[in-house]
Amino acid sequence: MTEVLENDLVWGVSAIAREINQTSRQTHYMLERGLLPGGQQGQRWVASRKALREHFEKLTSGAKLST
Repeated sequence: MTEVLENDLVWGVSAIAREINQTSRQTHYMLERGLLPGGQQGQRWVASRKALREHFEKLTSGAKLST
């Protein structure tokens, strides 16, 4: 179970940016403002793939409901 959780983590702005198909600069901005699920561990940003996926699924399902 620990292995699954460790594989779920994405470390660093560049890696998170690749996960969500954005630039590092855009991703850093979103992380700093709390627009993406993630946090800082020391000076590195870390996010969960599962949390990112759920975040965007919620955004897209909300968009479908309002149209």
